[in-house]
Amino acid sequence: MRLAYTLLLYLAAPFALLRLLWKSRQLAGYRGRIGERFGFVPPAPGEGVAVWVHAVSVGEALAAQPLIEALIARHGERRVWVTSTTPTGSARVVAAFGDRVLHSYAPYDLPDVVGRFLGRVRPGRFVVMETELWPNLFRACAVRGIPLTIANARLSPRSFRGYGRVRGFMRDTLSDVTMVAAQSKSDAARFRTLGGRRERVRVIGNLKFDLALPGPSIDDGRRLRARFGPRPAWIAASTHDGEEAAALAAHAAVLELQPDALLLLVPRHPQRFGAVWSLIEEAGLAGERRSRLAALDKSGHAPDLAEVQVFLGDSMGEMFLYLAMADVAFVGGSLAPVGGHNVLEPAALGLPVLFGPQMHNFVAARELLLERDAAIEVADAAQLAEELAVLLAHPERCRAMGEAGSAAVAGNRGALKRLLTLIEAQIPAHA
Repeated sequence: MRLAYTLLLYLAAPFALLRLLWKSRQLAGYRGRIGERFGFVPPAPGEGVAVWVHAVSVGEALAAQPLIEALIARHGERRVWVTSTTPTGSARVVAAFGDRVLHSYAPYDLPDVVGRFLGRVRPGRFVVMETELWPNLFRACAVRGIPLTIANARLSPRSFRGYGRVRGFMRDTLSDVTMVAAQSKSDAARFRTLGGRRERVRVIGNLKFDLALPGPSIDDGRRLRARFGPRPAWIAASTHDGEEAAALAAHAAVLELQPDALLLLVPRHPQRFGAVWSLIEEAGLAGERRSRLAALDKSGHAPDLAEVQVFLGDSMGEMFLYLAMADVAFVGGSLAPVGGHNVLEPAALGLPVLFGPQMHNFVAARELLLERDAAIEVADAAQLAEELAVLLAHPERCRAMGEAGSAAVAGNRGALKRLLTLIEAQIPAHA
């Protein structure tokens, strides 16, 4: 099975390059640093890095941020190597850590590519975030005696069914893993069913509960909110295709009841900013863009924002700024068949949270917030509008839900400490 998998990957490599070029039509970053994806990275200084952390994209990079900060504190700057797969994930790493970490794109899962990368980086330990299972990479780490942890590990029922079709191959892959640090008991059970050894699968909780609230961004958001005047505001965060139209329809309904309401619309992917702005214009709503506002502010021509009905968050790395501007949060990827996004960020900030039924990537967080009466699940744009109208008209209800969500997040912290203990207990073969 491994040989067939590897041959298929080699055959697919030219098409992977074409796919990068195709995707670069919308996001130019896909054209850059292609050599890194084939293991051509600058050699790490000295004897290599202490820890290599892989976070595929923005969500995983955000989840890994507290862990990476802790690893930098323990091992020193430029002793942690961080990889990502997408340009947005890469941008998030650079914005969060600058030159305190070494950074590149992750290598493709081809034996020679992986060998080249490991030979240049020489990591003492390897930590992969959430659900990335790479058979050739995992085997190469095992052969070299590099302890490998799957951190914040989760397997949705959908992913479990997919991997289950090649269960023997997955058992072989998981045999090379030193530790699976699972988010929940159900995630741990799925990893064990796929072949993870019982003693190597631990439940440590969800790292996303340990997020650090960025005070400066929150302060900036509250100052920006004040410029829009004293009126109700809600955010549609991390939205996907189809969800922006639903949010705009819901906002139109809200405006009939509260004509001064403000929608903060923040698409998940930057390549869609232009298309979403067109949707706002087509809806006939008065809009403003974060990018344009920032440019006007720099030129000294601060516009009047009192009549703005929709504020488009067309920037990266400012989610907490946007959340701090809102009274209620709808989290996207949940009306579209994506699986949801991180509902713990708005909850930690004390916002009532709304989301759709497609939350299979965040089952435990969904259940926790619903159980604590900190969130509401909506079926469509119509129900979203109904729930928003009630919440925005009743600030005391918003406060009660927000306090319940904040308390739920605070009460579930501790995964980071447990994960660090597991990682540091693993002794590299060349230590």
